[in-house]
Amino acid sequence: MIEVERVQTGVRMEKRLLKVLKAFAELKDITLEDLLEGIVLHAFEGKAPFGKESTAQIAELKRIYGLTLKATDSHKLMEKGA
Repeated sequence: MIEVERVQTGVRMEKRLLKVLKAFAELKDITLEDLLEGIVLHAFEGKAPFGKESTAQIAELKRIYGLTLKATDSHKLMEKGA
């Protein structure tokens, strides 16, 4: 185990995206924090954070929660009422 210092953050995120992340973390029996740290660490090394099974599970969760956003949408998002 590697000891780290964690800090509280007030990150805002698209509602359906957060629902999918929380549901996936619950499915894998890990915390949302652990999931996000893993995704970011993989991304920083240019590695895919999920295998085939996890990607299929995420696709189903996206369908359930109506998440249609794609990676190409990431720089086009605007807050409602902004």
